[in-house]
Amino acid sequence: QVQLVESGGGLAQPGGSLGLSCAVSGSVFGSNTMGWYRQAPGKERELVAIIGNGGTTNYADSVKGRFTISRDNAKNTVYLQMNNLKPDDTGVYYCKWSGRYSATWGQGTQVTVSS
Repeated sequence: QVQLVESGGGLAQPGGSLGLSCAVSGSVFGSNTMGWYRQAPGKERELVAIIGNGGTTNYADSVKGRFTISRDNAKNTVYLQMNNLKPDDTGVYYCKWSGRYSATWGQGTQVTVSS
């Protein structure tokens, strides 16, 4: 019922920047948490950043000071601004919506950081 669509992935050089967006549609009433996760080939999916309904944020240590997560509740959209990118940031980035009773994942968008 809840659907998520990510956009904004692509290729960047080390030290560059990319911005990701995740648009949520469907039944999104009430409190919810949104997050960004990433998965490199052959590795487990890992948390990048989360943001609560009230705006509280948490980041993985590896991205603190470089990435910023934000949300626009009126547009039902969550963003991830990625600055000072590193090759280790390469992977498929997934948006996640978590409600009180369920959670939904987006389809993922590829981010590649290479010189």
